Amino acid sequence: MGTGPELRDTFDQDAERYLRARPRYPSSLIEEMARVTGAGPGVRVLEIAPGTGQLTVDLAATGCAVTAVERGPSLAAVARRELAAFPAVDVVTADFETWEPPPEPFDAVVCATAFHWIDPAVRVPAAARALRVGGLLAVVTTHHVAGGTEDFFADVQECYERWDPATPPGLRQTPESEIVPDTAEFRDSPYFTDVTVHGHAQEITYTTDAYLDVLLTYSNHRLLPAAARNGLLDCVGGLIDARYGGVVVKRYLHELIRAVRVGE
Repeated sequence: MGTGPELRDTFDQDAERYLRARPRYPSSLIEEMARVTGAGPGVRVLEIAPGTGQLTVDLAATGCAVTAVERGPSLAAVARRELAAFPAVDVVTADFETWEPPPEPFDAVVCATAFHWIDPAVRVPAAARALRVGGLLAVVTTHHVAGGTEDFFADVQECYERWDPATPPGLRQTPESEIVPDTAEFRDSPYFTDVTVHGHAQEITYTTDAYLDVLLTYSNHRLLPAAARNGLLDCVGGLIDARYGGVVVKRYLHELIRAVRVGE
């Protein structure tokens, strides 16, 4: 998926839906992130692209101080509202690529399912510049993998092939065992060492309306022409109602990539 501003700016167009529809991260991932970053009172964390603050809330609950840098003004406004109970959280509306970090480096830098939207020429060096030596970079990647209501995800490709011309014919979900973590930019960076990856899977049950809601938070769906987007949603919704009793289960694999900042 590209990193152009047209795609990533779609998330800011409907921040309330993003908050409502996007799944929270599994507790096992939150626990691992808190453990490896040392998140807690007295710890300073920088979060890149927090969106509406789904992960930020969990980080803030540990008692750490969070500076969250969000490009989208609508997303940032929702995040500030959701995080109002945490005075140690500061949501900054800015592009991470051009944002100037404070002089005191952070203890940890985190980013959840958004690192790929940041300019690849900038993201790793900029994260390193914001971190103290020995500090931790923690990046979450999310994959849609085989599992849940598997027959539905095969059947629904007919809807995509009809309404979205970019859909490869015969596309199927990737088995979890075939997901290869993409860690090259961290392993090849002179700023980081000790790169590790741990996977955390979860399955989420969606009603028809809830599933259509989450589809409308994906940039490729939002950027379809209105007629194609409406046709696709009608087709998907009709399939869930007619063949699956109005309920489907979707499986996600969240990978937590961690890397330690080295001295220069």
